[in-house]
Amino acid sequence: MNEQAQAAQGRPPGDISQMSYAGPVVAFDQVYKIYGKGESEVRALDGVSFQINAGDFVAVMGPSGSGKSTCMNIIGCLDAPTAGRYLFKGVNVSDLSRDQRALLRRHFLGFVFQGFNLLARTTALENLELPLIYRRIDKKTRREMAMEALRVVGLSGRENHTPAELSGGQQQRVAIARAIVTQPSLLLADEPTGNLDSARSHEIMELLSKLNHDNGLTVVLVTHEEAIAAFARRRIEFRDGKILRETNTKRAG
Repeated sequence: MNEQAQAAQGRPPGDISQMSYAGPVVAFDQVYKIYGKGESEVRALDGVSFQINAGDFVAVMGPSGSGKSTCMNIIGCLDAPTAGRYLFKGVNVSDLSRDQRALLRRHFLGFVFQGFNLLARTTALENLELPLIYRRIDKKTRREMAMEALRVVGLSGRENHTPAELSGGQQQRVAIARAIVTQPSLLLADEPTGNLDSARSHEIMELLSKLNHDNGLTVVLVTHEEAIAAFARRRIEFRDGKILRETNTKRAG
């Protein structure tokens, strides 16, 4: 079955589905993202190359306008490079159709945002079941998967609570549970502690670290806070659309 037929049936492209792929989960090869032309040209990314392997926990850092958000948008298939190659599990994402990129997001990526983005009038359990409905998973199985994800993030017993009945830290735990309920290959977290106080921020980062260490979940985190970046195993720092430096952290392992 070709990739177009798989996309029509709600399945991801065949090459990406080969879970035995042993290479990097993410590879940027001389990636450029350019806006405008001539004197108004802006190089949001200027020939960026790096890899993220399975099991990595990477903090992406940099000042406003450095390129870190553009980088994350491309990794999340929310934007596309102007030039260069972005490979996800060995597949050139630029070769995929828009529908196939949407399927890649649905099947392989989990997203956590600063603002939680939970549906206000639905329970925690229902918030988790929604992405499973899109995956066409039957009711009994998706209920079991959602309950397990809530257990993993420490919210057993809160499944019938709406966001208004949960604290900010608990809402972000629900958001993380929603991101991992589909068992993604990669979790993308964009300033996940930005709306939390220091104590709740520490709890959320401990949870992400546990998911990375115990479950082998690959995590890419955007943050501008040193204390939050310290939880990661690696750090990639951007400036002016280029990688300023890559370092390993003392917290690795």
